[in-house]
Amino acid sequence: MSTRKDRDSEAGDLFGAPAAKARKAPAKPAKSAADDPLAGATGVAAVDGIRCGIGGWTFAPWRDRFYPPKLVQRRELEYASRQLSSIEINGTFYSAQKPATYAKWAAETPEGFVFSLKAPGRVTQAGALAKAAAQAKAFIDGGLAEFGERLGPILWQLAPSRRFDPDDLAPFLDALPRTLDGRALKHVLEVRHPSFLAPAYLQLARERRIATVFTDSDEYPSLADITGDFVYARLMRSRAEVASGYPDDELDAWAQRAQAWARGGDNPELPHVAAPLANGAAREVFVYFISAAKQNNPAAAMRLIGKLRGE
Repeated sequence: MSTRKDRDSEAGDLFGAPAAKARKAPAKPAKSAADDPLAGATGVAAVDGIRCGIGGWTFAPWRDRFYPPKLVQRRELEYASRQLSSIEINGTFYSAQKPATYAKWAAETPEGFVFSLKAPGRVTQAGALAKAAAQAKAFIDGGLAEFGERLGPILWQLAPSRRFDPDDLAPFLDALPRTLDGRALKHVLEVRHPSFLAPAYLQLARERRIATVFTDSDEYPSLADITGDFVYARLMRSRAEVASGYPDDELDAWAQRAQAWARGGDNPELPHVAAPLANGAAREVFVYFISAAKQNNPAAAMRLIGKLRGE
């Protein structure tokens, strides 16, 4: 959202004096590259297939903390996307956006950057899933193609009250489009009811190669069982008293886990419903720092990226 100052600067001299009476203001010195916090920023590549990020990019406590002083709000996505390799868009959970908005977001990010999107809650949070397939398809067809190569996983988050019902879930997953404009779509399901901690759910998801979110939280079920072709982790334990969100030893452990997932392995020390899988093919991995001490989540993501690089 633009501030009043931003809007005023965009308005220019619309209501200025007539040209014959106006005095020419002295030219302002051109900004040097050193004055622009984005000068020379080219983006952050995935490290061995691992992407790290945060939820959203608009959060007041990030200003003058994650974002440089005096960075205007309209450039926050531009900046954040050059410090992180992915961002999970939360706003689409509340309302789908216009195609022009998706195109604008994509244009503000560097090559190689990837978004994930939370699908609208009206699709997954109420009513029978089996009857929501048309709404799910309408969301995908409603402009997501504008992201192009910047479109990553689509997150379908279920309500905490929704129990595992294979007769309801299977038709919904079966109806999800698998491609968009010739590109394969990545679907990931976030389950939030303990009834999903069952072998029957794993079988259903694996048969359809639908990934399941690994949620690191005491509030929701946590299962690290791999059910799709990529891994999607939402880490929700950042602390306010730790500047980097997580202590270094914990970030070291998450770096090692992400690397194991990316190599095609598993992490048996994490909660599983079934026995960990044997090593398989290399995978993409998406790690997001979400909620908890949100003000420190960008620092946690950047620190994890550094550890993955060996810094």
